[in-house]
Amino acid sequence: MVIDIGNSNIVMGTYRGKTLDKHWRISTDRQKTGDEYGMLINDLFRYQGVTLTDINNIIISTVVPPLIVPFAKMCERYFKVKPLIVGPGIKTGIKLNYENPRAIGADRIVNVVGAFEQYGGPLIVVDIGTATTFDVVASNGDFMGGVIAPGIMASADALFNSTAKLPRIELIPPKKIICHNTVQGMQAGIIYGYVGQIDTIVGKIKDEFGEGSESIKVIATGGLAKMIFKESKTIDKIDHFLTLTGLRVLFERNA
Repeated sequence: MVIDIGNSNIVMGTYRGKTLDKHWRISTDRQKTGDEYGMLINDLFRYQGVTLTDINNIIISTVVPPLIVPFAKMCERYFKVKPLIVGPGIKTGIKLNYENPRAIGADRIVNVVGAFEQYGGPLIVVDIGTATTFDVVASNGDFMGGVIAPGIMASADALFNSTAKLPRIELIPPKKIICHNTVQGMQAGIIYGYVGQIDTIVGKIKDEFGEGSESIKVIATGGLAKMIFKESKTIDKIDHFLTLTGLRVLFERNA
């Protein structure tokens, strides 16, 4: 079983060998206990015809440190498995070209490993989540660094929370950029502004990369990747299960 704990969502999957068998997405709740998560996962399993005893190994990555202990205890109590936690000391198989490698989010390392395993390099991995990260992967798989930007939902929430009259909106691309009502105007500004941000940052990364930049593949993942992909000029492919793949690969390298 692979578990990725993000700021907004927890994505889980079960593998039989290298094949993703089942997968789930639930909301991240820092207040839930290990027992509450254990019962929730048990219910999801039963609905899909999976039992807790089917799981032999577990690997977890998280950017929410307070949930490490509850999930570790949940794994030991309900699955009778001590999980492997992605963090300092784990074998990644790649060189991390970063001033302080310990400061790199676990999700970014997992994405880089999963992307290079499937697509080779060079790569730019764009993870469109609570924050949006751009991770640059060399042709040999090394992590070269990247960019961190506010996520699209964070931008939308900031607009709603910082203004007196603008409403909270659903993120749906309007049919036209010149809009005739407030909601569509906000949708256009947030979505197309965000697409512009992604395309501009990807373009600047390619410029800085220099020779060979024409061969760089741009892989997007994250809950809102599909919507952005439809409007972007730089994203080549969406991989919704990139993080799960990376977790599986990391487990194999550390098993």
